[in-house]
Amino acid sequence: MIIFIGPSRSSTTRVLWQGFKKFIARGNVIDLAVGVVIGASFGAVVNALVRDFLTPLIGLIGGKPDFSNFALTVGSSKFGIGDFLNALISFLIISLVIYFFVVLPINKITAGSKKGPSTKKCPVCFTDIPTKARRCPNCTSDITVETVPKS
Repeated sequence: MIIFIGPSRSSTTRVLWQGFKKFIARGNVIDLAVGVVIGASFGAVVNALVRDFLTPLIGLIGGKPDFSNFALTVGSSKFGIGDFLNALISFLIISLVIYFFVVLPINKITAGSKKGPSTKKCPVCFTDIPTKARRCPNCTSDITVETVPKS
């Protein structure tokens, strides 16, 4: 016979389940999950675009319509250069899309919302003080009037 000392198994399970529900219900976890799913889907679309449209288009110029079968053989080793080129083109397209459609707009939004500097220099002791301060906490100079430092 096994004797279990401590909290009952059902209360431990209940506490664990409640903690898990709190963790999942946080906004950033759900946002991250949605971002990963959308990112994977977007990656699949871009890979198909590169494989089915861009590499045949580039192949018209270079004479080889499919890069995925392009390989370099040295001795008994085979280097899949075509797969690497497809992955590189996909990476560049995804990077460009993220830069132009995510990074630039966010930078413009945050640049517009930036306010002026939050500190200024005291004209007497040159310490940083809040811009709204009327008196320097270090040297107690009156900041409301332009104070000229003594020589």
